Amino acid sequence: MTASAPTTRAIILLAHGSRDPLWRAPIEAVAAQIRASAPGTPVRCAYLELCAPTLPEAAEELISAGAHAIRVFPLFFGVGKHAREDLPLLVAQIQASHPGIAVDLLPTAGEYPELTTLMAGIALA
Repeated sequence: MTASAPTTRAIILLAHGSRDPLWRAPIEAVAAQIRASAPGTPVRCAYLELCAPTLPEAAEELISAGAHAIRVFPLFFGVGKHAREDLPLLVAQIQASHPGIAVDLLPTAGEYPELTTLMAGIALA
């Protein structure tokens, strides 16, 4: 990459996963909203278990397509074992496999006060 080349920052929306194919619809809706809002930003959904792609598979796809930086956004409300232990290990493995790629693990969705406020507003509406 030259100094004048733009950095391609991609996003991975990470969710737990389910055998029920309808379960994926809300996660894919968030990805569709990102695509509509920022058409030049590559975005993929990934899952910890029970469906594909996995986080490493989604990262590999984005890197192969030219991403130089990846933001991983865990779509979890709570900070349980997956968020505290499993996700940092997975991100470290991706970084070890691709040392030139910046991989940022964002806080879980439930840690953002904006989401808490939005959900409270929906409940009260």
